[in-house]
Amino acid sequence: MNKMSIRKRFAVTVRGFGILKKYCPGLVQGKALYESINSLQPFVTVWISARIINELSAQQRIKNIVGYVVGIVLINFVCAVLKNSINRVCNEKETQMWNWFGKIFSDKQMSLDFEDLENAKIQHQKQEVEENLYMFGNGLAQLVWGTSGLVRASMNILTSLTMIATLFLSKSGNTSIDNPIWSIIILLCIVLGGLSNSKATVKENKVFMKWCKDTVWFNRTFMFFGRELYMNPEKAKDVRIYKQNTIAAKALDKLIERDKENQADIFKMSISPAIACVIIGLANTVCYLFVAIKAFFGAFGVGSVVQYIAVLQRLGDGLQELMFILSDNEVYCIHLQKLFDYLDIPNHMYQGSLTIEKRDDNEYYVEFHNVSFRYPNTDHDVLKRVNIKFKVGEKLAVVGMNGSGKTTFIKLLCRLYDPTEGEILLNGVDIRKYNYDEYRSIFSMVFQDFQLFSFSLGQNVAASVNYDANRVKTCLEKAGFGNRLKEMPQGLDTCLYKDFEENGVEISGGEAQNIALARALYKNSPFIVLDEPTAALDPIAEAEVYSNFNKIVGDKTAIYISHRLSSCRFCDEIAVFDNGQIVQQGSHDELVADENGKYHELWYAQAQYYTEKS
Repeated sequence: MNKMSIRKRFAVTVRGFGILKKYCPGLVQGKALYESINSLQPFVTVWISARIINELSAQQRIKNIVGYVVGIVLINFVCAVLKNSINRVCNEKETQMWNWFGKIFSDKQMSLDFEDLENAKIQHQKQEVEENLYMFGNGLAQLVWGTSGLVRASMNILTSLTMIATLFLSKSGNTSIDNPIWSIIILLCIVLGGLSNSKATVKENKVFMKWCKDTVWFNRTFMFFGRELYMNPEKAKDVRIYKQNTIAAKALDKLIERDKENQADIFKMSISPAIACVIIGLANTVCYLFVAIKAFFGAFGVGSVVQYIAVLQRLGDGLQELMFILSDNEVYCIHLQKLFDYLDIPNHMYQGSLTIEKRDDNEYYVEFHNVSFRYPNTDHDVLKRVNIKFKVGEKLAVVGMNGSGKTTFIKLLCRLYDPTEGEILLNGVDIRKYNYDEYRSIFSMVFQDFQLFSFSLGQNVAASVNYDANRVKTCLEKAGFGNRLKEMPQGLDTCLYKDFEENGVEISGGEAQNIALARALYKNSPFIVLDEPTAALDPIAEAEVYSNFNKIVGDKTAIYISHRLSSCRFCDEIAVFDNGQIVQQGSHDELVADENGKYHELWYAQAQYYTEKS
């Protein structure tokens, strides 16, 4: 376990509280208030109880006794009401805390460069932090729980020191027992108990850090085989057909064996605290004997004995807990720092500042000028000196074999990545100079791996809680979803899938593709990019989309990516990619007529399966 300086730990802890204040407002403050009341209440009860006992053993004044009894009842009643109210609020906030922790990660994911989202190292870094947080509470959750301990320890120490002062000031008449050295001895015994607890915590945490690392792997693997493989309906067919449960069973046997080995670590973690408990017990014995001897010599009454023993116990508990918190703080600061390392990953994408001119005529020209691109940590260009200009209002098809650079071309166009060399121009200006969000707003996308969500149909199309219902219906009808919409039980308010609503509607892959196309139309951007938009449609629905394609996209500039060359015939121009370059460009008739061209080769490679053999 790497050492962290006190100064660094303080800064990390303060930042952690800042994140909790932002994402879990009121939780830490509520716990601090609850523990303040909860810690002070026993001291008040002990003090009043001592007064009652002293009164009973001495003057026995009924009025005073009744006053003390009424006071202790009222104080405990008020404290109980306050604690119960605060505790209910805190419990609810703590339950929601785990959901809000998820918001921390989702916010960061949304702010990352797309390049970093595809970076396996960064995503593994995120996964490790998430797993430690959600499985053990390491980091932020420990900080929440540690708040209660810190307040409790502080209140115990400060109040105990205040109430125990008279123990050493009271005179018994015995010079040996009244010697000031005893105050030092008693405090040293209490400190010894705290230090032993602290040392035990340090040793325990060293083993715990190693155990956490091994157990994260164990739980990740167990969750995959135990839940993801067996219980995920999407994997059910393959699991049963190929009997993958036999592989999982063997893997689980290994995991169980590994878990038995980890029991030794659990035993090691328990040894040090057990030894510390013995030392604490011996130290407490010395303290209690001192109080008893001093009372025996008449320094104070029986009630005060009860007070001092209870307060010494609280002082010892407070000091031990404070030592534990300071030692434990280093552990969760290390985990917090790992979280901060992830949250501090910078956004390298230049955001730009120029405003994109709002044009009613959609006269936006995009041009690739000598564009080359190489993915991070690779040694070869995926795109090589690409030059192409999109003509406003035209339909461009992008075709080519797998790995030819089509998808990368679209990622650069949408500025998910920036070119390694060359530039992409919008109306003659490098797109990197435009405001990043504004530039992306001129594109509507239907990716091949698009996602719909368990929201209502209308919200999925509009990508918003509030939407224009008539416009949503028009877009769905254009996308070929009109008939299915009429069957929806609640129309546009029908929830897709059953994640949140029992009456949610499951839709087919083709229907999902229709909705994704409608979503792109609803955005009403001047450029629309379609990546295999009919891959999941049946032949009739696909033919309907093709025949209505011009009507669907209107006067927008459309870029259409497809492996089915027959679906590109309705486009004005076709760009043929091969090995990261545009090797041909022209209409379908022009390209298919070039017998030496790549398009001719691809066309007839597909056409042979549809040509009737004699």
